[in-house]
Amino acid sequence: MSASQESQVRLGRRTVVTVGAAGLAAALTACGSGSKDSGGSDTVEPAGEGGGSANAGAPLTATADIPEGGGVVFADQEVVVTQPKAGEFKAFSSKCTHQGCAVKGIADGVITCPCHNSTFDAATGEVTGGPATRPLPEKQIRVEGGSITLA
Repeated sequence: MSASQESQVRLGRRTVVTVGAAGLAAALTACGSGSKDSGGSDTVEPAGEGGGSANAGAPLTATADIPEGGGVVFADQEVVVTQPKAGEFKAFSSKCTHQGCAVKGIADGVITCPCHNSTFDAATGEVTGGPATRPLPEKQIRVEGGSITLA
C-alpha cells in the first residue's frame, strides 16, 4: 500500500470514529433528563390513543387520564395538558422554547424538557429553570363532561 493510500485509510478510520463518537454523545445527552419523578406522569400519547386528533374540536383525552400535579404530552398535537390542581386543566405547546425539543416529564407541578433540563410551571407555562428563557405558549382547550378538546 502506498503512503497516499495508507493516509486515506487512516483518515477514513478517524472520520468514522469521530462521527460515531459524536453521534453516541448526542444520543446519550438526549436520553438522560436527570430529573426525579415523584408523581405525575411523563406519558407521551401518539395519535390514535387517548382519543387524540390533530383537528381542533376533536376529543383529545378524558379528564380522568390527566393526573393531578402532572400531565400528559400529546406528541402528534404538540400539546401538553396538565392538571395543576384538582379539576383545573391547562394546555401548553409541548415544544421547549429553548431549542424546540418535546417536553416529557410532568410531575409535582413541573414540566421538564429532557434535552437540556429546562423546567416550566405546569399551571402557567412560565420558566422555572433554564436554559429556556421564554414560557411555553398556552394552547386553548375546552373541558366538557369529562372530556378535554382542543379549541
